[in-house]
Order: sequence, then structure tokens, then C-alpha cells
Amino acid sequence: MFYRPEDGHGLPHNPFNAIVTPRPIGWISTRGADGHDNLAPYSFFNACAYVPPQVMFCSTGSKEDRGDTKDSVTQIRETGVFCVNIVEYAARDAMNATSEWFGKEVDEFAAAGIEKAECDTIACARVLSAPANLECRLTQIVPLEGKSNFAVFGEVTGIHIRDNCLVDGVFDVLAFNPLSRMGYRDYTVVREKFELKRPGE
Repeated sequence: MFYRPEDGHGLPHNPFNAIVTPRPIGWISTRGADGHDNLAPYSFFNACAYVPPQVMFCSTGSKEDRGDTKDSVTQIRETGVFCVNIVEYAARDAMNATSEWFGKEVDEFAAAGIEKAECDTIACARVLSAPANLECRLTQIVPLEGKSNFAVFGEVTGIHIRDNCLVDGVFDVLAFNPLSRMGYRDYTVVREKFELKRPGE
């Protein structure tokens, strides 16, 4: 099968998200200029540089009460900071609960019963129980082609690691089983790993 996206695919569901898979989930926490906290998952997320450490996520679509975007990007525009909370399998239901389209006045931490803590380097809340939290200062928001598509880049200014995720000095993903997004309504979980050395190492 071949199709041009502008012509449509003719399938019951869009295959694009299922092709680029699995994708890590950035559980993004933000705080507005008014002090209101927000928490939402984004599957267009990844690390993008080592030195200094940088991450990015993309927000697509908009809400009527936020103009051209959603709560997360609106609040990042206001304050210039955000936190990435790593999602483990055990938190799948809590993460999913925060994907509901709440009004801008709703604190998703409270709505989903998630305990929060303050970040150390930025004025923002984080998911206390997460395997890791990446505190970030905004570097740029890049408008992408299409309506309400934005790529948000941030420099990591502080990193929290849950103690039981450090095994023999290594951040061990098998200690918490990362949750990843697939296509449609599908997710997957990391339960095994293997090592490959680069040629010449």
C-alpha cells in the first residue's frame, strides 16, 4: 500500500501514529502565571541533546478556553518552565486520567489523585512518585506546519531520580518498566533489554 497523506489513507484509522512506534511519553507538568498547576501526557516527546541536556515535546490541537493551543503550551509561554515526569507502567491509569480534556481551571494532579512535589530549580510542580523528573527551562517554541502544532524545547536544569531506579550506579529501566505509546489506543511496556556495542568499541 502507498498513500499520500493529503489524499487520505482509506483505512478505518490513521496508521501514521502506529508506524512511528513505540514512543516515550512525556508527562508534562506546568504552572501558569496565576499559580495554577497542570499535568498532561504527550507521546510526541524525546530527548534531543546531551550537552547541555535538552528535551522536546510537541503539542497538537487546541482547546476553546486556550485559543490556539492547550493548557501546557499556554502556561509554558507564561512562565518559561516545565517538568517532564517519566511514566512507569504502574502509573498507567493515573497518566491516562490526566489525558481527559479538563477546563483550564482544573488541577489534574488533584483530579487524578496524584501527589505532587515542588521542583528545585524552577517554579513548577512534579509527580512525586515518578521514576525520574526533568526540570526544564524553555529555550524555544517552534510553530510547525498545520493548525495548532507546536514543538517545545527545554534545557534540563535539574534531575530527580527515584532511589530504587538506580541499580549498581545505573538508571535501570527494568526497575520501573517504562510505559510507551503505540498507535490507536495501544500502549506497550519495557520488560526486557539487551546490549549492543558500536563497531570499534
